[in-house]
Amino acid sequence: MRGLLILYLTLVAALPVAILATVLPVNVYRAQGIEALDCDGPIGVLFFALPALLVYGVGAILLYRKRNRRLHLVASLCCLLVFCFVGWNAVAALRESHGGASIEACA
Repeated sequence: MRGLLILYLTLVAALPVAILATVLPVNVYRAQGIEALDCDGPIGVLFFALPALLVYGVGAILLYRKRNRRLHLVASLCCLLVFCFVGWNAVAALRESHGGASIEACA
């Protein structure tokens, strides 16, 4: 019981990091309306995405294993949903930085 409380508190504490990892733009110039390459790479997104992916991935697995209550199953599905949104933005950031034009222009 105490372990689940710590897990839920960790998930709540990691929520701002997950929100930042989801909301941060992949290309800051394109987000401002400028058609330019962002040579900083995906580090701005991945800095927040990797801890969020770790916390919510582990949370989804651990809560899914405790399926004896519906609350745990619903929380596991929410963790999986957050994991997918953060992962989608992280993959988009990696794809943006490894594009053909980005490799040539930012070298």
